[in-house]
Amino acid sequence: MFTGLSAFPITPMGENGINETGFSALIRRLSEARVDSICVLGSTGNYAYLSRAERSRVVRLAVDQAGDVPVMVGIGALRTRDAVLLAEDAQEAGASAVLLAPVSYHQLAPAEVFSLYQAVSESLAVPLCVYDNPSITRFDFSDELHGRITRVPRVASIKIPGVPAAPTAARERVANLRAHLVPRVTIGISGDTSAVQGLLAGCEVWYSVIGGIFPQTALAITRAAQSGDALEAMRLSARLAPLWRLYEKYGGSLRVIAAAAELIGIAPQPSLPLPLAQITSDDQALLARLIVELDLR
Repeated sequence: MFTGLSAFPITPMGENGINETGFSALIRRLSEARVDSICVLGSTGNYAYLSRAERSRVVRLAVDQAGDVPVMVGIGALRTRDAVLLAEDAQEAGASAVLLAPVSYHQLAPAEVFSLYQAVSESLAVPLCVYDNPSITRFDFSDELHGRITRVPRVASIKIPGVPAAPTAARERVANLRAHLVPRVTIGISGDTSAVQGLLAGCEVWYSVIGGIFPQTALAITRAAQSGDALEAMRLSARLAPLWRLYEKYGGSLRVIAAAAELIGIAPQPSLPLPLAQITSDDQALLARLIVELDLR
């Protein structure tokens, strides 16, 4: 399941809880599009704003609605104990894999991060994906630490942040990381704006935010890259530049993708937990035009 397109949907919610109807509709949309996997409760899935019971409910809804598409579940938590409990919940609900970021309030040392993955892996019967997201966790993985972690049982993939824009530099980045990993572990690119560069540089999977709301759009880029049609993959990504600029304006994809889900009628407005705010009305209007003009689906 750690190849192709892994779609990361939002978890529509308000101050009164999760919007289960909207979330279920999102998962069905991804399953019907035949994405390669679905990951719920990633950063886009707002796991940090949910209780353990709410997270368990999200997983059960996702597994129920995904059909035969495998579901990966984010289990990040401040304490190792809680990550282990969340892993148990995910497995009991039928998850096919888990995603773990080194979440912390205090700055973590490399040895502490290694101990986290080692402890959680001992409780697993499913594969684990390492979530390298320094903009959120404030922890920078070294290639050496990644390599050491991939020797822990159950570790199957690494979700890395964006690669350099220059093709040669992107290939070097992926090759340098791969040299430290055990062969069974795949490398996945995140950060939609540089996803095509990562796929063309040798990443096996795109961990995709846009794929969580517009799966057909993301699948077209992924399949072009997988088939070796670099020019078509780059063309399809380049036409989304206006959307990427909105990402940059709001410091990431979450607020923009939540607004998109609202605009196409899947999520209620607002669909983010406070204090997270919506994008401006002007940018909502711009996004509505882009959805039509770029034929996002």
